[in-house]
Amino acid sequence: MTDGPTPQPPVAGPQAHGRPLTPDAAPDSPGRRRRSGRRSNRTPRAGTAAQLVRSIPQRRTVEIAGGSALTLLVLACHTEDTTAIDVASGALVRARIDWPEDHDPDLAPFDVVEAVLADEPERDDLAQPEAVTVAGLPRHLGTLHGRHAKRLLLTLTTPVEEHVLGFPGASAPYWEFRGARPSIAIVVPTKGPVLFRRAGDRQVWVRFGWGRSDNWLPVEDAGARRALDVARRDRLAGKDLSSALGFKPHYLVVSLSAPRDGHSYKTVRAILPRS
Repeated sequence: MTDGPTPQPPVAGPQAHGRPLTPDAAPDSPGRRRRSGRRSNRTPRAGTAAQLVRSIPQRRTVEIAGGSALTLLVLACHTEDTTAIDVASGALVRARIDWPEDHDPDLAPFDVVEAVLADEPERDDLAQPEAVTVAGLPRHLGTLHGRHAKRLLLTLTTPVEEHVLGFPGASAPYWEFRGARPSIAIVVPTKGPVLFRRAGDRQVWVRFGWGRSDNWLPVEDAGARRALDVARRDRLAGKDLSSALGFKPHYLVVSLSAPRDGHSYKTVRAILPRS
C-alpha cells in the first residue's frame, strides 16, 4: 500500500452488525489513554469494572425510556456523540451528550460509564438509528480491558461485505436515509491501516484494505492525530504506527457524521487495539 495524491475512490466494506436498539421491558441496568483535565462525574462503584460488567443482567435489546440508566463501554468520544457498547445487551449506541462549553469531551476508549437517558431520548434520527440523548454527564465507573472487552468487540465486528455502512462512496445525501441502515461499523482491516496527513489541508486520513476494497476515510481520533505529531511524520504504517500509538491497531470505528451541507460522511472515530 503506497502513499500518494489524495484520490477518493469508491469506498467499499461491510454493513455494521449487532443487536437492535429497541425498547425493552426488562428492569433498569445499572481507553486506553486518559486525557488530563476535568472529567465527567467520576464517583466509582465498589469493585472493578470487570466485576461490574459481570454483575449486569443481560437482555436482548437496549432499554430506551426516559430516566433509564445504561452502562456503556466507550469506544470513541466526540463532540457530536459518544460511540459505545451497551453492556447489558451488547448493542452499539450513539450517546448524545450536552457537554458544557468549559468541558471538552473527555471519555477515553474502554472507559465504563453510566449514562441516564433524557426524558425525551430523541430516537427520530433516521440517519443514526443508534442515537439516544443523555441527561447530564455520564458517571465514570472504571476501565475495562482484557477478555471482557475483547468479547464485546468481537461480537460486534462487522463482516466484510460490499459497502461500509451499507452504501458506496464516502457520503450520501441526508434525506436518503430511512432508518434501516446502521450508522456505526467496527472494522478489522485486512490490509494496513496507513495513517497520513494530506499535503493540502493537513487533515488526517486513514487508508486500509478490506477484502478486495481500498478505503480512504478522514480520521476524527485525537490520539491518531497526536501519533503523527509525536512521530513528526506525515505518514505512519506498520511498526512505526504501533509505536506512535502505543498499541498495535486492530479495530477501526467507522461512523456516519451528522449532516454537513446536506450530506452525512463516513469518518473513522477511533483506532483501537484488540482490547
